[in-house]
Amino acid sequence: MAEQRRDTEEQQRVWAELVATARRTVTDGLVVGTSGNVSARVGDLVLVTPTGVPYDRLTPADVTAVDLDGRQVLGTLVPTSELPMHLAVYRSTGARAVVHTHAVHATAVSTLVNELPPIHYMTAALGGPVRVAPYAAYGTDELAGNMLTALAGRSGCLLRNHGMVTHGATLDQAYDRTAQLEWMCRLWLTASSVPGLTPALLTEAHIAEAGARLKGYGQRR
Repeated sequence: MAEQRRDTEEQQRVWAELVATARRTVTDGLVVGTSGNVSARVGDLVLVTPTGVPYDRLTPADVTAVDLDGRQVLGTLVPTSELPMHLAVYRSTGARAVVHTHAVHATAVSTLVNELPPIHYMTAALGGPVRVAPYAAYGTDELAGNMLTALAGRSGCLLRNHGMVTHGATLDQAYDRTAQLEWMCRLWLTASSVPGLTPALLTEAHIAEAGARLKGYGQRR
């Protein structure tokens, strides 16, 4: 009984963090309406935002969760239509959180190139140059497969004519990677829009050096 109570408390805690993260994507302009979705893994369960429900209406009673096979085990609201993408990440990586948005600059870049040009050293924070997954209809296994290929060795990718996906060890980390990727897309679009000039790009050696330095970045506990 005590163990079950602890599990329930953990699920409620993570659900609260998940809802706060989803609301933040709206506040920060990364999604419009109910577009985009957020999930977090707790043990063998995946807590995920429900489809078509404004994030500001979600309450503790709306906790929605599936197992790794996609079977709903908590809640009555239908999970996001992009569930195949979220499950694909959890089955293939050690990620504990996934954020998917339709951010404007990331989506714009996804229509222009096959890979975001390495315009800033924070490219290294996502594992290297960010790839664009080929287009496939939303909510399909095909899209999930395309995404996994683009994510290989990376913690984020763009989805052609769709948006982006990032993952991390925590909801905060996944969200920070989403915000960083959107910023880099905006940076590249801004720099490449200047008539007669071409943005300077970083080399593989630059990215590798930045990656090594970033490993020691931040506070140590």
